[in-house]
Amino acid sequence: MNEKAHWEEVYTSRQPHQGGWYEPHLRTSLDWIRDLALPKDARIIDVGGGACTLVDDLLAEGYQDVAVLDLSQTALAVVKARLGRDADRVTWFEGDITSCQLPSRSFDLWHDRAVLHFLTEPRRRKNYRSALRNGLRPGGRAIIGAFSPEAPPRCSGLPVE
Repeated sequence: MNEKAHWEEVYTSRQPHQGGWYEPHLRTSLDWIRDLALPKDARIIDVGGGACTLVDDLLAEGYQDVAVLDLSQTALAVVKARLGRDADRVTWFEGDITSCQLPSRSFDLWHDRAVLHFLTEPRRRKNYRSALRNGLRPGGRAIIGAFSPEAPPRCSGLPVE
């Protein structure tokens, strides 16, 4: 099974809160974003946003230019349905960060707590780094969460690095 099919199955077969990675609010990420004191018109992308609530919280805090990228169309549909009309305030990207095209030099903040650790091949990590460098504006910031070396070798049925 390829990665896209895997994640479509994950988001089709269970509710977002049933994932081992689920948190009702990404408090640590939100605290770090607040500490950056970004202007409310800063362009923020949540890479691998899945069905998490970071986008909801960023909109509630007044951020006006939020984007979410995820491999799973189903996960994005879950978030869009949850947001209702507010979904129109978000830029949505469906794709694999290692191969999709994002706007160049576009983002003030790159947030990822769900993708990098799944990139177990050096080529895919290199492509991720290229996408990050291409996507951030000069002076942009990145918040990337990943597993520690002591973490289990798999998450949601996939190997992690």
